[in-house]
Amino acid sequence: MGFAYQTGRRYDLDWLRIIAFGILIFYHIGMYYVTWGWHIKSPYAGPWLEPFMRLVNPWRLSLLFFISGLAARFMLDKVSRETFAKERLWRLFIPLFIGMQFIVAPQTYYQFLHAGIIEPGFWAFFGNYANPDFAFPGTTTPTWNHLWYVTYLLVYSFLLVGLAPWLKMLSDGPIGRFVTKLPAWVLTLMLPVIPLLIVRFTLTPHWPTTHNLVSDWANHATSFFIFLLGYQIAKSQNFWLAIDKVRLWSLGFSLALIIPLSFLWVPWDGFVDWVGQDPKRAILLFAARAGRVLYAWFAIATLLGFAQRVLNKPNKALSYLTSMVFPYYILHQTLIIVIAYPLSKMALGLPLEAAGVIFGTVAGCVLISELLIKRVALLRVFFGMKARPKP
Repeated sequence: MGFAYQTGRRYDLDWLRIIAFGILIFYHIGMYYVTWGWHIKSPYAGPWLEPFMRLVNPWRLSLLFFISGLAARFMLDKVSRETFAKERLWRLFIPLFIGMQFIVAPQTYYQFLHAGIIEPGFWAFFGNYANPDFAFPGTTTPTWNHLWYVTYLLVYSFLLVGLAPWLKMLSDGPIGRFVTKLPAWVLTLMLPVIPLLIVRFTLTPHWPTTHNLVSDWANHATSFFIFLLGYQIAKSQNFWLAIDKVRLWSLGFSLALIIPLSFLWVPWDGFVDWVGQDPKRAILLFAARAGRVLYAWFAIATLLGFAQRVLNKPNKALSYLTSMVFPYYILHQTLIIVIAYPLSKMALGLPLEAAGVIFGTVAGCVLISELLIKRVALLRVFFGMKARPKP
C-alpha cells in the first residue's frame, strides 16, 4: 500500500504525545518498584521490572521533546513570536509555579518521611517547604521533581523565539535544500544521530543528568537538539515521506540493537569493570554506548513511521485525551507517591499493592481532572489549559 503525505491536522502526532505521556506515567509507577533510586521505594522493590523499563528509557523523554518541537512549529506558523512567547508563559510557567508550590509538596513530604528526615505532620512540613529561610537536608525547596520537563520546555520555547528566523533561513537556504535531497536513510536514520553521538561522547561523561537547569549541559544538548529537530522537520514533506520509507529498516535496526543491549545492561557494572581490565576492550564499551544512542533514535523513527500510517485519524478519545493528558502528567507522580506510601505500610503483597497504586493513580488523574480541573476556570489555567474550553 502506498503512502501519501497528509497536510492539515496531524492526528498521529497527537496520539504520539498521548502515548509518550502515558509511558511516562507508567514508567514512574515502575520506578517505585525497581532498585534504582527514587523518592520512595516499595517494600517489594526488585530488579524484575527493570529489563522492561530499559526498553523505553533511552527514548521516552526524547520523544516528548521531539513532539514538543513539532507542536511549537505548528503554533509559530499561526501566530507571531510575541504571541507564542506569551502563550508559552501562560500555559507553562503558571502550571510550573503552582505545581512546585502545591502539587509537588506532598511528594517531598513523603520522600522526607520515608527517609526519616522529618516527623509526621504534613502542615508543619508545608510551613517550611516554601520558606526561603529554611533548608531541608540535601534538597532545595520548593522543588520541581517531575515538572523539570515543563521548566526545560519553557526555556527552550523562549530560546526558539529568538532562533526561529535563523532556523527559517537555514531551512530555506542552500543547506536546507541540500539536506532535503539526501537519500531517505541518510536523512532520517543517519543525519539526526550524529549530533546525539557527539553529545554522548563529549558532554555526557562530564555532565551526567541532574535535572538542575543551570548544570545539566549534556541533557540540555540532547533535549534541545531533539526539540529543534522536531521544529525543523514538522512540515517537511520530504522527511515524512522518507520516514515512511525506512520504517521497516528502523524497526529492524531497533530490534537488532535492543536484543544484545538488553542482555548487556543487566550486568552493566560488571561489564564496565571487565572492560577496564584491558585497554583493548575499550572499543566494546564505546560500541555499547553508541548502540544505546542509535537505538533511541531508531525507536523514535519507527514510532513516527508507523504512527502516520495507522494513527493519523481523529476520534472522540483522541480529542478528549489531547486536552486532558497534560493535567494527568502534572498530577500523576504526586498521586503515585501519596497512594503508594500508605499502601507500603499495609503488607498487602506485591500484586494487590501494585494494583492499588496503578488503579489509584489512573483513577485519580481522571476523576480530579474531570470533576475539578476541567470545570473550574482558575484550575484550568493552573493546569495549563485554556480558561474556557473550545465549543
